[in-house]
Amino acid sequence: MMKSYITLLRGINVGGRKKIKMDDLRQLLTQIGFEDVVTYIQSGNVVLKSNEKTLGVLEKMIATAIRNTYDFDVPILVKSKEEIQEILENNPFDNAEDLEANRIYFVLLGEVPRSDLVEALMQETFANEKFSITDNCVYLCCDKGYGKAKCDNNFFERKLKVAATTRNYRTMTKLLEMSQV
Repeated sequence: MMKSYITLLRGINVGGRKKIKMDDLRQLLTQIGFEDVVTYIQSGNVVLKSNEKTLGVLEKMIATAIRNTYDFDVPILVKSKEEIQEILENNPFDNAEDLEANRIYFVLLGEVPRSDLVEALMQETFANEKFSITDNCVYLCCDKGYGKAKCDNNFFERKLKVAATTRNYRTMTKLLEMSQV
């Protein structure tokens, strides 16, 4: 039976680099065997269905197809809809004021970070930002908005030594909603 997956491409269509039109991406993913491929906004958010159950295999299939088509590499993160739902349910910054003000971000991790790196990072504090780290996600609350955050995607990748991609609360809830269809 086909299963829904949420696929997140990191760093496409940002500042005119690594441009991929969403229509072309949907067509490419359909050509390599995925079904019910839908995209959300231009930043590389895809919901698709596949019989393949191994997330690493799905990531490699998509990354290879993009490399072969566009001649550049794009980090790919595939999550099950259940994992996205769990991430949203476990959000420690789940108060209405922060959610409505678009202060909540999810830094989705490509692998479980080393515990010593997590412990070291948890000792750091920032004036207008707070975060909580789990095995698969850094929950981030930015009082001044993500654009002014010191704790951005690159910061967490550097500190935790893992690949990551960041999405806001609205995008995460929309992708989960799209995966339920």
